[in-house]
Amino acid sequence: MSKTRITAVDVGNDCVKALFGKGDYELYIPNVIARDTEDRPVIGIEELNEKNPLDGIHIRVHSPALKENNAIYRVGNLATKSDNPSELDPGSSKSEEDQTLVMLFTSLALDAVREENSNFFKKTNNVIDANYTLGTGLPLREVKEGKDVGYRSQLLGSVHQVEFLVTPKYQGIKVNIKFDEVKVYPEGFAAYINLVMDKDLKIINRDLIDKQILIQDIGGLSTDVAVIKNRNVDDDKAQGFNLGVSESLEAIREEIRTKHGVELDSRRDVVDIITRKNDRHHIMVKGSRTNVHDITDRILLELAKKQYRHLRNVWQKNSQTEICYFVGGGSIVLKEYIKMLNNSLDGYNIEFFEDEKESIWMMANAYYKLISDFVRKTSEPQKKNEKQTV
Repeated sequence: MSKTRITAVDVGNDCVKALFGKGDYELYIPNVIARDTEDRPVIGIEELNEKNPLDGIHIRVHSPALKENNAIYRVGNLATKSDNPSELDPGSSKSEEDQTLVMLFTSLALDAVREENSNFFKKTNNVIDANYTLGTGLPLREVKEGKDVGYRSQLLGSVHQVEFLVTPKYQGIKVNIKFDEVKVYPEGFAAYINLVMDKDLKIINRDLIDKQILIQDIGGLSTDVAVIKNRNVDDDKAQGFNLGVSESLEAIREEIRTKHGVELDSRRDVVDIITRKNDRHHIMVKGSRTNVHDITDRILLELAKKQYRHLRNVWQKNSQTEICYFVGGGSIVLKEYIKMLNNSLDGYNIEFFEDEKESIWMMANAYYKLISDFVRKTSEPQKKNEKQTV
C-alpha cells in the first residue's frame, strides 16, 4: 500500500491555510484565481527558477470533480496581479465552487512537489503520485443542508491532477492526487475543538468544557454561530448566515477607487490597510500618505451592527449562554467595532483572540487535530492485528 500523508486544509474565503505531515510544513495562499493561457510571459527561464514558487503559481487542473475541467489558472499572489482575478462571491456555497477545489488541489500539489517529500511520494519521469488523508471543513449552513456528503464523495475515488506550467522550480511537473480518506467537519465544531483541546486532543481549557458557549465565526462570505451545549454543537440552534466581510471589503475598495483614483489589487489589500500595525487606514495617493478612515469606519461599522444583531438574536434564544468567542479572519477586521457596540449596548460576555495568527489558523489547526486523532485511532487496531498475526 502506498504511503499517505496527513493534511488539514482550511479553504477560507480570504486565504487557504494548510498543515501537512507532523506539522512539518504549512502553506498560506490568498484565495484568488484567474483564468489564463498556457504560455504566460516571463523574462528568462533562469530568472524564473530563482523566484519563490508561491509567487508564480501557474497550473492546469484536471479533475472529474470540476465543472470546468482542464482549465488553466494563475493562483494566489500571481492571480491578484491579473486583469481578471476571481474571488468567491457572497451567497455562493463553498462546497459547490470550482475555486474551492482548485485551491485545495493546488495546496496539496505544492506540498507533494517539495524536495523534502521526494522519498515519500513515488515519482516517475515528471509525474508524482501523492496520497493524502484529508481533514477539512464547510460552513455549518452547508453541513446542515447535507452538502458535506457530496463534497466528500467528489474528492474520494478519483484522481485529481495538477500540472505546473510556468511556475518557478516546478515547471513541467504533474502531481496526481488521491485521497485515502476525507473527513469534512462543521466549522463551528472545529472552532470549539481548538478552544478546548491541544494537538493530542487532551483538554487544555477545562473551564469551557461544561459551559454553554457561542462561537461566532465571521468569514469572508458567511457567518456561523455555533451553540455548544454538553460538549456538542446543538444542531437545531446553530445558525449560518450569508453575511461575511467580503462585500464590505469590496465596497471599501470601490469607494477608494472612486474617491481617490487608487486601484487596489484585491480584498487582501483592503484587509492589510485595515489591520496592519503601522499607517493603519492610510493609503498612498500620488505619493502622498492619505487617510481613508472615513470610508473604512462607515462601512465596517455598518457591518459590525449587522453582526451584533445576529449575536443578540442568537443569545436571546439561548439565554443561558455564558460567553461568546469571535473567531475567523472577519473577527479581526471587525473586532474594535463590535467591542465598541457591545460596550455601549448590551455588554455581553464576549472574547476575541488577541493573537491574530491563532484566530486565522484556528480552523486549520482544529482540522489537523481531528484528522490526526482519526488516523491514530484507525491505525491502533491495525497494529494490534499485525502483532497477533506475527
